[in-house]
Amino acid sequence: MSEETRSGEMRTKQKQAALLLEIPPLSAVVGGEDLSWQAYANCLGVDPDLFFPERGASTREAKAVCRRCIVRTECLEYALQNAEKFGIWGGLSERERRRIRKLRAQRRRGKRTANGKTGTGRLDSRTAS
Repeated sequence: MSEETRSGEMRTKQKQAALLLEIPPLSAVVGGEDLSWQAYANCLGVDPDLFFPERGASTREAKAVCRRCIVRTECLEYALQNAEKFGIWGGLSERERRRIRKLRAQRRRGKRTANGKTGTGRLDSRTAS
C-alpha cells in the first residue's frame, strides 16, 4: 500500500472519529436529556457510598472529589432539575440544593422582600379588598 493511500485512510478515520465525538452515545440521552457529561465526572469508579453517606456522617471526602470535577456544574443542575433528594451532587448536599431551589423559586415569583425572606403567599385580610 502506498504512503498516499495510507495517509488518505488515516484522514478518513480521523474524520469519522471526530464525527463520533460530536454525537452523544445513545445511552447518554435519556428522556430527551443529554447525560453525556457523566462520562467526564470525577466520581466515575469511586465507591457510590461515598456520595450517599449515612445521616450525620461526613460529606467532606465526597465534596473534595466534586471540587476538582470539570462537570460539577452540569451535575448540580441535573440534581436541581430532577429534585434529587439524597446524596452529594455537584458538590452540594440535599440541604444546600434545597436552599438553591428555594431561592430560584423566590426569584421566579418575584416575592423577595428587602430582608431576603418571602411572605406566606396568603392575602392579609386587612389588605384584601
